[in-house]
Amino acid sequence: MPAIPSIKLSSTKAVYTGSFDPVTLGHLHIIERSAQLYEELVIGIGVNMAKSPLFGIDERLRLVEEVTSHLPRVRVEAFDGLAVDFVRRLGAKVMVRGVRPLTDIAGEFTMMMANRQLDPEIETVFLMADEEYAHVSSSLIKQIASLGHGRALEKFVPRAIIEPLLDRVRMQEL
Repeated sequence: MPAIPSIKLSSTKAVYTGSFDPVTLGHLHIIERSAQLYEELVIGIGVNMAKSPLFGIDERLRLVEEVTSHLPRVRVEAFDGLAVDFVRRLGAKVMVRGVRPLTDIAGEFTMMMANRQLDPEIETVFLMADEEYAHVSSSLIKQIASLGHGRALEKFVPRAIIEPLLDRVRMQEL
C-alpha cells in the first residue's frame, strides 16, 4: 500500500478550477463556501482550445471577478493546460471541486484519481452542490437564454451575468 502524503487540509490556499462559461449561482455558492474554509481561494478559469466557449477568457475573468468582488480573499486567474499543474504552480495543496449529485460523480472521481497520480501532494476536496443548484448546468442556462427568458435566468446565474449572457446568445443567433 502506498504511503499517504502528509497534507494539511487546513491549507491556507485552495484552487477551484472550471470553465465558468457562464458562471452560475451553483459555482458562486461553491466559491462562497470555499472562501470560508481557506485563507485564499484562487478561481482558475481554464482555457480549452478544443472547445468554443460562449464567452472569451477575458470576459469570463471579468464576470467572475465581478460576481466574487464581495469576497476579499478570492482572486481569479486564467490558465491553460492541466488543472493540477496550475494548482502546483500556485503553490497550493488543495483543489476544490463542486459536484452535482450523480451527474458529476464518475467524471470527477476519474479526474481526481488522475490528478493524484500526477501529483500525490495535491488533495481534492469535493463540495456537494446544494439542492437548489444540483440541476443547474451551462447547457440548461444557454437553452433558457436562447429562448429570451431573462427573468427565469435569475434563478440560475448572478444578476450581473444575465445581460451579457442574453447579449451573447443574441449575437450567436445572428
